[in-house]
Amino acid sequence: MLRVTSTALDDRPERALLDRLERYYDAVPRHGARAEDFGPLTVFVREGQGWPFYARPAQGWSGEASAADVARVRARQRELGIPESFEWIAEITPALRAVIEDSGLVVHEYPLMVLDPGVPVPTAEELSVESSVRIMGPDDPALASALAVPHLAFAEPGTDIGSAGVVELAEAVRARAGDGSVDLVVARIGAGLTSVAAAVDGGTALCAGQHQPVGAVSEIVGVGTLPTARRRGLGLAVTAALVADARSRGVETVFLSAGDDDVARIYARLGFRRVATALVAEPAE
Repeated sequence: MLRVTSTALDDRPERALLDRLERYYDAVPRHGARAEDFGPLTVFVREGQGWPFYARPAQGWSGEASAADVARVRARQRELGIPESFEWIAEITPALRAVIEDSGLVVHEYPLMVLDPGVPVPTAEELSVESSVRIMGPDDPALASALAVPHLAFAEPGTDIGSAGVVELAEAVRARAGDGSVDLVVARIGAGLTSVAAAVDGGTALCAGQHQPVGAVSEIVGVGTLPTARRRGLGLAVTAALVADARSRGVETVFLSAGDDDVARIYARLGFRRVATALVAEPAE
């Protein structure tokens, strides 16, 4: 792992927690990708359908990445036809940001938040949302819409009510039919690698998200609400359901990256606290 020599960070009680998250970040892609070694950096290359992975600091490496290391990784990503992207924790690998930015990539910051063990989280029922919130099995008829709705949500970022609604969601489900994405998640659900929760109304998922457990750690990812269904508390209810499911599986540390400070304040209402900053680098649009 690329280490920080800062005494301030080493003295923080979260240091062991951040190291645990680092190990998780390295472990979780290995279920669906091969890892290619580039010294202080690792490139994860997805095998099969699904979101492409990224490059990140290598576990067990004691040095710092150079401009040449970053250039080699980006050349390999272009060769593979995958996004030239990097992800890492700012407080663990602070020197990487300058090298990445000097290479021409743009770095985005996201609040990294953790729910400590024992922090009580209300149930979806206690949050009193109108839609039915449930953990989805592999045969759930609303699974396809649950996997499609975050794409529409992230296309209209923020927390304001947007334009995409159930008509656009139905079109997105049809467009994704037969591309293997649902089959991939069904297989991951069966293997215990992914859990999907959704707020369902009239047989359609209006909000959905996932968590991906690795041992006693799990990250909540992809929580998104259909833009026309925002401001109903659905995101909180889905997140609460994911937390409950993770804890029922023996997960002790649940964490997530919030889209921005406004979204972070929403997750704070469930007890999540900010412990660091997740960085994502990608080419400028």
